[in-house]
Amino acid sequence: MSNNFKISSAWNSDVQDLVHGRINYFEDSSYANNSVNWAKLQKLMNVSINSGTVFNNANVGGIISTYSLLYTTPNAYLGGVLDQNGTVYFIPHSATVGQRVTTDAVVSTYSLVYTTSTAYAGGIMTSLGEIVFVPHTAANTANATMGQKITGRTGIVSTYPLVRRGDTAYYGGVVDSYGTIHFVPYSATTGQKVQTIVRDHILTYSLVYTTSGAYAGGVLSSTGEVHFVPHNANRGQKVSSNGVSVSTYSLAYTTTNAYAGGVLAFNGEMHLIPYNATVGQKIAANGASSSTYSLVYTTSNAYLGGVLAPNGDIHFIPHSATVGQKITNSGVVQTYSLSYTTTAAYAGGVMTADGDIYFVPHSAAVGQKIVTTTAIPFDIGLCTSSFLNKL
Repeated sequence: MSNNFKISSAWNSDVQDLVHGRINYFEDSSYANNSVNWAKLQKLMNVSINSGTVFNNANVGGIISTYSLLYTTPNAYLGGVLDQNGTVYFIPHSATVGQRVTTDAVVSTYSLVYTTSTAYAGGIMTSLGEIVFVPHTAANTANATMGQKITGRTGIVSTYPLVRRGDTAYYGGVVDSYGTIHFVPYSATTGQKVQTIVRDHILTYSLVYTTSGAYAGGVLSSTGEVHFVPHNANRGQKVSSNGVSVSTYSLAYTTTNAYAGGVLAFNGEMHLIPYNATVGQKIAANGASSSTYSLVYTTSNAYLGGVLAPNGDIHFIPHSATVGQKITNSGVVQTYSLSYTTTAAYAGGVMTADGDIYFVPHSAAVGQKIVTTTAIPFDIGLCTSSFLNKL
């Protein structure tokens, strides 16, 4: 009888994974089992998706409000990251100071070590809890790119050298299943990745296809592949789940400045966020094919970045769009009213463990957020997962 109620040796791990979510640290190579990781995340997602909402919202987008920022300037920030404490960090693009919002909605600024016009474009939280800025034009010499990061819970900002690969080199980043950071090639002619387990080990690799403004943002697929989001590219490009090979594939639709940012849906499909595109596009969960669908609203420079909400909806982040737009978890495309719009207003968004979506201020004069009112929001482990927390 003594063994009838024996607790599994893996009980603590199981609770972390399946009840609260886990902030994935990839020192253990077993975490590279993507099918297991994705299955765990889907269980957590389904709990939230099936939980319903606290309020019946008149606005289909949720409860939308604005708040004051301490620092604004044109092209200030691009992309955002949720840290282990639940604080939202805006990634500096042309800003001269950092800016963040805590879980208590307190806005504060902090000093940066390095700033320049259009310095960084997007950021990610690494497997060590560090926030890494993705280099766009940041450079300290003719041969080296200036990396910048915020170290874990200490909040210390520091710089480090990367490999220089041209101006407007990268745009967005993805952490793969081994904890390696992949910078998404915008105008770079080579790929670049940072192995965080082997502290800041910088590697470059060959790309199959390059062009000016090729890709903007990326997605980690449910099978562990890193997909680059086509901006000016006329084909898709991805890095294999083992990080060894790079390949291209056909897209159903391409145009100039087509998409910017992507979102992994709860069913494993990858949705591309329409920038100048006149149709939506998604890549199948197995990465083998893409298809298009109609949008309710399109315009030039419409949306930049997207967020998966706890109810399974995918929200596009308004850049120059005058209305919000989302894809419901049943595949219906809807628009909704926003509290504030302007040209190049926001660039990227962050989902918090409170169920709030923060738009990252680009040229906006005020912050804006959506309270999704989902009864059971995504936990911090899911919000910071490499499947969701990236540009």
